[in-house]
Amino acid sequence: MPFLDLDPDFKIYYKIDDHTDAWTAPETVLFVHGFTENTEAWRAWVPHFSRKYRVIRYDQRGFGKTGAVPADFEFTSELFADDMARVIAALSPHAPVHIVGGKSGGMPVLKLAMLHPHLVKTVTLVCSPVKGPTVPGWLDHMDRFGMRSWSRWTMGGRLGSKMPPRGIDWWVDLMGKTAVSTGHAYVNWVGGVDLNPELKNVRCPTLIIANDTKRRRIAEFRAYQKKIPDSELVAIKVDGYHTAAVAPDECAKATLDFIARRGRKKR
Repeated sequence: MPFLDLDPDFKIYYKIDDHTDAWTAPETVLFVHGFTENTEAWRAWVPHFSRKYRVIRYDQRGFGKTGAVPADFEFTSELFADDMARVIAALSPHAPVHIVGGKSGGMPVLKLAMLHPHLVKTVTLVCSPVKGPTVPGWLDHMDRFGMRSWSRWTMGGRLGSKMPPRGIDWWVDLMGKTAVSTGHAYVNWVGGVDLNPELKNVRCPTLIIANDTKRRRIAEFRAYQKKIPDSELVAIKVDGYHTAAVAPDECAKATLDFIARRGRKKR
């Protein structure tokens, strides 16, 4: 399996999908998943992109085949951004690249755009907060009943009414594989994140794909979109806050349109 050796005791798992014409030099799109996910979270997006772009997906530190972290592991936005920068350097040396972040995975994407603007051509955030959410009861449920039970318990708000039962089961299986210890470490990090004061430092073209649900209101997305200088907002009508999962085709179309229009803009 493809792994990047970033440190002597740390490897990141990744996938590359490239169905472009062999004689071309395609741009790269990097996909960054959210909490309790892995590379498979983007599977419905890949066919939309891989014919025209070189697609890179990877399991973030603590997730998927990259492996769990201890409950007391100290995640930081800078650490996630540094991992991302090293993935880009190793797998797409002809940066900058386009980056798509889902849910809380979008926060380290923004941090990367601030810290390493030379690596980022465009950013797309799919239902991403910029202030870490509070999640009462999550860690207690994980400890008492396990990650799979937690995944089932929280899935209604995440996927809403448009996802068929077999689709819900698939997402429960995917997210339920994350270690409880990683859940603790991630929740301890994400609850303290607030990027609002820094958003003015994001200089690349940025697309916010938003929705309007009980967990994430459209006003939240509009408020932070105004703070990012070169940004646009597209609202997709779904009743689950995980828009990338509920409406992947519509989200992918909006992202492709944005990259085509804004990706070649000189900065």
